[in-house]
Amino acid sequence: MSAKVPSTPAHPGFALVVGTTSLAFVVVQLDVTIVNVALPRIAQDLRASVAALQWIVDAYTLAFSACMLSAGTLGDRFGSRRGFVAGLVLFALASLGCGLARGVDTLIAARMLQGLGAAAMLPNSLALLNRAFADAPKRRAHAIGWWTAAGSISIAAGPVCGGLLLGIGDWRTIFLVNLPLCSLGVVLALRLPPDAAQRTRKRIDGAGQIVATVALTALTASVIELHAPGVPPALLGIGFAIALAGGAAFVAIERRVAAPMIPPELFRSRTFDAAIGFGMTVNFTYYGTVFVLTLYLQRALGYAPLQAGLAFLPLTAGFFVSNVVSGRLTAVFGPRVPMLVGTAIDAAGFMLLQRAGLDAAYADLWLPFLLIPAGMGLAVPAMTHAVLSGVEPRRAGTASAVLNTARQAAGAMGVAVYGALASGGATRIVQGMHAAALVSCGLLAAAFVLAWMVRTPREPALAGA
Repeated sequence: MSAKVPSTPAHPGFALVVGTTSLAFVVVQLDVTIVNVALPRIAQDLRASVAALQWIVDAYTLAFSACMLSAGTLGDRFGSRRGFVAGLVLFALASLGCGLARGVDTLIAARMLQGLGAAAMLPNSLALLNRAFADAPKRRAHAIGWWTAAGSISIAAGPVCGGLLLGIGDWRTIFLVNLPLCSLGVVLALRLPPDAAQRTRKRIDGAGQIVATVALTALTASVIELHAPGVPPALLGIGFAIALAGGAAFVAIERRVAAPMIPPELFRSRTFDAAIGFGMTVNFTYYGTVFVLTLYLQRALGYAPLQAGLAFLPLTAGFFVSNVVSGRLTAVFGPRVPMLVGTAIDAAGFMLLQRAGLDAAYADLWLPFLLIPAGMGLAVPAMTHAVLSGVEPRRAGTASAVLNTARQAAGAMGVAVYGALASGGATRIVQGMHAAALVSCGLLAAAFVLAWMVRTPREPALAGA
């Protein structure tokens, strides 16, 4: 006897559309965290410092976050399927460059190209999905739920997959595995019906794009190099000054340009502002902590890469369960309740990391490893719903792009800041992890306040982070 599942849409192209777009989202999110477990191997092979390792992680997220809005505009102009396929091809070529890299600088440059490819894939994958089910809102909501859930699970599974790949090969396999995945994505994408380009006359905000990239890069570089030996303080001061001036210039440009990257009117909604700030905070703490935990497991506790990857399994489980629960809670209570509860669970996980030291057993780690993603997985889908419900429907796509851009930029800064705290030997890594956990608790207290500012509309929420 088979159970009937009413929510499964009987759309002839459902599996193809959702499978194609979700595959791209999985690849994009996987490469945010899969590299973390390989960092000690990369450091040994390429003689990379901790600052260089931070750049290997952040080059991807910086390019990803800085170019996402412009990539979405280009997709609108030339066609989403073209932009999607171009992103897949660029990502595959960049992954090949990462796998063949013989030096740190080459690897960092290739990681930046990966970020550009990811920036093209992500907004255009969602545009393809929206267009495919434009005449069926319920099916579209269900499809977006699968799409977002795939991304949230993959970001937690990154360290696990990385550990498994390192168990059968060297660190280059974590990049070369993208080649068959991207090839499959291109084949599937070409089976989708071509979309007509909108031929819009909307200009691309080139000045805003350049200034935003310069400001983000200067800020991240200054934080990463803050504790690096031999870096003149004056040079760091110049870097922070460029970042500050760039941020001010970006705000000024967005207020005056005809087609801004980020329309200022979006920020007139208290719910939108609070939810964006909330999303940046949880990404800052999570991305930075995963980076430090990878160093802790392998350099302080002596875990092999495969052991370290498997140690992150509770993160995947925590995300999976909490994503399912979040959608149901949001449908009943609105986004505020799961955001508040998720923040509290997240903070409890960070507090438990204080017990972990140089002699910690895995029994001391599995609970925080479960609570941190469980809290984040409960809060993030609700936050996403709050962002989309806080703007006019015609602004939903732009609002989503702003949210993802802000979250990726915050994640890059989290790696930079927490990596600086944990730069050094085993003792320094443990001290840095404890400091990062305390900082995270303080930031999550602020996130709790932001969650309280979010209104609680009763519309059903989408599942997934």
